[in-house]
Amino acid sequence: MIALSVAAALAIFVVYTALAGNGVADLTPSTVAGHTGNVSLVGKVVGEPQGNQYSPAGLRFRLKDIGRATAARVPVVYHGSVPDLFKSGRDIVVEGKYRDGVFVARPGSLVTKCPDHYAPKKSSKT
Repeated sequence: MIALSVAAALAIFVVYTALAGNGVADLTPSTVAGHTGNVSLVGKVVGEPQGNQYSPAGLRFRLKDIGRATAARVPVVYHGSVPDLFKSGRDIVVEGKYRDGVFVARPGSLVTKCPDHYAPKKSSKT
Protein backbone atom coordinates (compact mmCIF):
# COMPACT_ATOMS: atom_id res chain seq x y z
CA MET A 1 0.00 0.00 0.00
CA ILE A 2 2.83 2.43 0.88
CA ALA A 3 4.69 1.58 -2.32
CA LEU A 4 1.56 2.33 -4.34
CA SER A 5 1.17 5.72 -2.62
CA VAL A 6 4.80 6.59 -3.29
CA ALA A 7 4.48 5.55 -6.94
CA ALA A 8 1.33 7.66 -7.35
CA ALA A 9 3.04 10.70 -5.78
CA LEU A 10 6.04 10.29 -8.08
CA ALA A 11 3.79 9.98 -11.12
CA ILE A 12 1.95 13.18 -10.20
CA PHE A 13 5.28 14.98 -9.70
CA VAL A 14 6.59 13.83 -13.11
CA VAL A 15 3.41 14.94 -14.90
CA TYR A 16 3.37 18.29 -13.07
CA THR A 17 7.01 19.10 -13.90
CA ALA A 18 6.55 18.04 -17.52
CA LEU A 19 3.49 20.24 -17.98
CA ALA A 20 4.52 23.19 -15.84
CA GLY A 21 8.18 23.36 -16.86
CA ASN A 22 9.76 26.76 -16.51
CA GLY A 23 7.67 28.20 -19.35
CA VAL A 24 10.74 29.74 -20.97
CA ALA A 25 11.89 28.93 -24.50
CA ASP A 26 15.58 28.07 -24.94
CA LEU A 27 17.00 30.10 -27.82
CA THR A 28 20.37 30.86 -29.40
CA PRO A 29 21.62 34.24 -30.62
CA SER A 30 20.76 33.30 -34.22
CA THR A 31 17.16 32.40 -33.28
CA VAL A 32 16.22 35.04 -30.67
CA ALA A 33 15.19 37.82 -33.08
CA GLY A 34 11.43 38.22 -33.27
CA HIS A 35 10.68 36.43 -29.99
CA THR A 36 8.71 38.29 -27.37
CA GLY A 37 8.31 37.51 -23.72
CA ASN A 38 10.77 35.80 -21.43
CA VAL A 39 13.27 33.47 -23.07
CA SER A 40 16.43 31.68 -22.07
CA LEU A 41 19.41 32.62 -24.26
CA VAL A 42 22.27 30.13 -24.59
CA GLY A 43 25.55 31.24 -26.14
CA LYS A 44 29.28 31.91 -25.95
CA VAL A 45 30.58 35.24 -24.63
CA VAL A 46 32.62 36.99 -27.36
CA GLY A 47 34.85 40.00 -26.82
CA GLU A 48 35.58 41.57 -23.47
CA PRO A 49 32.59 42.40 -21.24
CA GLN A 50 32.25 46.15 -20.67
CA GLY A 51 30.78 48.21 -17.84
CA ASN A 52 29.68 47.18 -14.38
CA GLN A 53 26.81 44.88 -13.45
CA TYR A 54 25.80 47.26 -10.64
CA SER A 55 25.84 50.52 -12.63
CA PRO A 56 22.67 51.91 -14.25
CA ALA A 57 24.09 51.02 -17.70
CA GLY A 58 24.84 47.47 -16.55
CA LEU A 59 27.38 44.93 -17.70
CA ARG A 60 27.43 44.71 -21.50
CA PHE A 61 28.70 41.80 -23.58
CA ARG A 62 27.89 39.88 -26.76
CA LEU A 63 26.79 36.29 -27.23
CA LYS A 64 27.17 34.07 -30.29
CA ASP A 65 25.96 30.57 -31.05
CA ILE A 66 28.12 27.90 -29.43
CA GLY A 67 30.30 26.07 -31.96
CA ARG A 68 29.70 28.45 -34.86
CA ALA A 69 32.50 30.87 -35.75
CA THR A 70 30.40 33.08 -38.03
CA ALA A 71 27.19 32.99 -36.02
CA ALA A 72 25.04 36.01 -35.26
CA ARG A 73 26.08 38.09 -32.27
CA VAL A 74 23.54 39.52 -29.84
CA PRO A 75 24.34 42.35 -27.42
CA VAL A 76 23.33 41.62 -23.83
CA VAL A 77 22.77 44.00 -20.91
CA TYR A 78 22.93 42.41 -17.46
CA HIS A 79 22.50 43.66 -13.88
CA GLY A 80 23.26 41.57 -10.81
CA SER A 81 25.84 39.17 -9.48
CA VAL A 82 28.19 37.49 -11.93
CA PRO A 83 29.55 33.95 -11.44
CA ASP A 84 33.31 33.68 -10.85
CA LEU A 85 33.74 31.69 -14.08
CA PHE A 86 32.14 34.39 -16.26
CA LYS A 87 34.57 35.69 -18.91
CA SER A 88 35.09 35.97 -22.64
CA GLY A 89 34.88 32.57 -24.34
CA ARG A 90 32.67 31.01 -21.66
CA ASP A 91 29.36 29.32 -22.53
CA ILE A 92 26.50 30.83 -20.56
CA VAL A 93 22.73 30.80 -20.13
CA VAL A 94 20.83 33.98 -19.29
CA GLU A 95 17.09 34.68 -19.06
CA GLY A 96 15.33 37.84 -20.12
CA LYS A 97 13.70 39.62 -23.06
CA TYR A 98 14.88 40.61 -26.50
CA ARG A 99 14.04 44.30 -27.09
CA ASP A 100 15.08 46.55 -29.96
CA GLY A 101 18.04 44.40 -30.95
CA VAL A 102 19.39 44.00 -27.41
CA PHE A 103 18.84 41.12 -25.00
CA VAL A 104 17.91 42.58 -21.60
CA ALA A 105 18.77 39.93 -19.04
CA ARG A 106 16.82 39.41 -15.85
CA PRO A 107 18.95 40.24 -12.77
CA GLY A 108 20.50 37.17 -11.20
CA SER A 109 19.78 34.89 -14.18
CA LEU A 110 23.33 34.53 -15.56
CA VAL A 111 24.70 30.98 -15.27
CA THR A 112 28.01 29.76 -16.67
CA LYS A 113 28.22 26.34 -18.27
CA CYS A 114 31.25 24.13 -17.82
CA PRO A 115 32.33 23.05 -21.34
CA ASP A 116 33.52 19.64 -20.09
CA HIS A 117 30.03 18.75 -18.88
CA TYR A 118 28.38 19.64 -22.18
CA ALA A 119 30.88 18.12 -24.61
CA PRO A 120 29.81 14.98 -26.47
CA LYS A 121 30.93 11.77 -24.82
CA LYS A 122 33.97 10.17 -26.40
CA SER A 123 33.47 6.77 -27.92
CA SER A 124 35.03 3.87 -26.01
CA LYS A 125 35.72 2.09 -29.31
CA THR A 126 39.34 2.14 -30.49
